[in-house]
Amino acid sequence: MPLDLDGAWPHGAGMRPPRKPSGGKRPPGARPFGDRQESRRGGSDRPQPAGRPKARGPQQEASATPPGERRPPRVQRPQRDGRDIRTTGGPGKPARPDRPQAKRTTPLVRETEVAPQRIAKALARAGVGSRRDIERMIAEGRIAINGEPLTSPAHNITSLKGVTVDGQPVAGIAPAQLYRFHKPAGFLTTARDPAGRPTIMDILPPGLPRVVPVGRLDMNTEGLLLLTTDGELKRALELPSSDVPRVYRVRAFGEVSQKALESLADGITIDGIHYGPILADIERRMGHNLWLIVTIREGKNREVRRVLEHVGLQVNRLIRIAYGNIGLDDLPPRMADEVPAGDLQALKAMLRPARKERG
Repeated sequence: MPLDLDGAWPHGAGMRPPRKPSGGKRPPGARPFGDRQESRRGGSDRPQPAGRPKARGPQQEASATPPGERRPPRVQRPQRDGRDIRTTGGPGKPARPDRPQAKRTTPLVRETEVAPQRIAKALARAGVGSRRDIERMIAEGRIAINGEPLTSPAHNITSLKGVTVDGQPVAGIAPAQLYRFHKPAGFLTTARDPAGRPTIMDILPPGLPRVVPVGRLDMNTEGLLLLTTDGELKRALELPSSDVPRVYRVRAFGEVSQKALESLADGITIDGIHYGPILADIERRMGHNLWLIVTIREGKNREVRRVLEHVGLQVNRLIRIAYGNIGLDDLPPRMADEVPAGDLQALKAMLRPARKERG
């Protein structure tokens, strides 16, 4: 609340201090400021509509309390189903989570018919668990076909009908789903770390199905990380021969010419490891630092850092902004959303030439 020049509260809590007179004469019939202030505190001369109570503000409620008596305690907000209503989304809506939910765009339609494959692979694609988990379940006698427990994981199937886990039928294999995830720096791209360091699994938003990362981003690398429910799609996308472009924004310390960066387009061999064509352009310079846009197609381990260090640059920030036709765009850090089916098909189409070359 405002204070007057002496540091005391003005008359009427919450009222502004009176402005100094301008020195001019008041127009005829105008009331002094004190009279207007009294009418504000004590009421208005205007007639109130019949049957309609006069509005009461906080200051008027305070003045209605008799002198010497304390105001009654404030009534606590009611709770609904043991939850404070401030944590809910309103009547009939669920409580807002601490972290944003992952957005899902396509409904799941599970299929039971599959191409001939090992049962561990099929159940892994159905989301039962990893292949190692399923092999352990088979050894424990928890997986059966038409009521007969399996004794060996070396069993091929063409349908999941009749397959049960702990007596419960398997729902089937859902079509491949792909998610964008904005990975912040300081997290490992792995399910668990023996050293106890934080991993992306600690920060994935709730609502995601069982997903695996496509490739890896270093602990200090941030930006776009693709997650998928399909192990075959994961493998196809992360192979160096897939020829899918990965685009990075890089901040690096040092001096380099654009001509030296253009020489990377022919590929380079460092410590016996050959790196394919790399496109690098200087975006802008900031003192001894510069920002670059770097595009690679193989995605070998620490490729961007090693190649730029070879030309005299020290990378101090690395952000992946695109993977094929999938861009990071304005996705917030630690948030994930599903890639639309059309974009997923376009990404798969980029793999076809590479598959033909391997075949």
